[in-house]
Amino acid sequence: LLGWLMRGLGTVPIKRPQEASGSAEARRQANEAAVDALATAVADGSFSCLFPEGTSHDASHLLELRPGAARLVLRAMERGTGKPMIVPVGLHYDDKRSFRSPVLVAFHPPVDPAAFTAPPGGLEPARGPVEALTGEIERVLHEVVRATENWDLHHLMHRARKLVRAERVRRAGSTVRAPNMAERVLGFARVWKGYYARLATHPEQVAALRARLEEYDADLRALGLDDHELDAATGWGSPVRALSLAAQMALVFLFLPQLLLVALVVDGPPALLLMAARRLFAKHDKDEATILVLGGAVLFPLVWVAAGVATWWLHAQLEAVLPILPELRGLAALLVVAASIVGGMAALRYQRLLGETLRAVRVRLTRSRRRVTLARLRVERSELHDAIVGLAEGLDLPGRVGGDGRVLAEVR
Repeated sequence: LLGWLMRGLGTVPIKRPQEASGSAEARRQANEAAVDALATAVADGSFSCLFPEGTSHDASHLLELRPGAARLVLRAMERGTGKPMIVPVGLHYDDKRSFRSPVLVAFHPPVDPAAFTAPPGGLEPARGPVEALTGEIERVLHEVVRATENWDLHHLMHRARKLVRAERVRRAGSTVRAPNMAERVLGFARVWKGYYARLATHPEQVAALRARLEEYDADLRALGLDDHELDAATGWGSPVRALSLAAQMALVFLFLPQLLLVALVVDGPPALLLMAARRLFAKHDKDEATILVLGGAVLFPLVWVAAGVATWWLHAQLEAVLPILPELRGLAALLVVAASIVGGMAALRYQRLLGETLRAVRVRLTRSRRRVTLARLRVERSELHDAIVGLAEGLDLPGRVGGDGRVLAEVR
């Protein structure tokens, strides 16, 4: 069924040499045929989404790019009368390790492969054009994904982004809300570009500033606070905020656990079964999500139907034992099914909501007990802001700074 659906959507199967069967030559020919089929589809006007590294990973930098993307584009140019273009795409996660994390898909100006066109004749482009185009794709993607040497530097750049924005908003006397994904990615791009530009021209100043920023970051992490939370009033805030937090705590600790209990009984066993299947059958990390999504799409609806049928049968048995019980077996079955679905959806969000609630309580307690420390950190944040902005002066950074402290996209 899945294969029929994918073929109907126009997908082209890809056979990687390391995953095909047969001799090395047979595997190579199968891969070449797959690339040819994909190139023909692109030449006919279709789109192809490729990850040029050829694998999934959890590094902050690019892995070595495979030549398949360049080969595909150059072959498509040979086969069609159109002009295929390469559109670099960056995937930017709010929290890459969190399930259902917000993500921004950023499309960048296209790369024209015409300059790398192979000479006419033959299906296989010359090795020179393939290598040259692969190098250009790698150069562009390095900037598109804002690659860094390691995750520590990546997170420190985000700290600088949040620090600068929080201080700008405070000085502007603004009450803007937390930045959305677009502003976060744009703010990070400014820090990323400024860091590497000044690392080449002012390495000693960058190293000193980075050391100060690491100390500031360690202090905030120890307190469990974020940059903008340094400016809020001490204590528990206004009565409205206190009541809002109380209502949130009642929801998290009193109401939702009852709903989650139904989800635990009904959705727990299939969830554990999927976890076991992931460990047994996933040959690569990239296969784990496929097993969970496809298996869950089949298993959970079956379990919900089974829970409804079981509830209907159990209610019928109770009616026979207790004649005064109303004949609501259908309604009872529907309620159990609904509670299983809603409870399962709530379970996906409960961990984050629980963390946010506990964080809100911890932040208010910290503000009440650490006033001197918070005052020192506000001074340090201000000085770091001035140092970062001063070091970046004269650079052409993406976006523009609004009067309220936000980073805005440039109007073209």
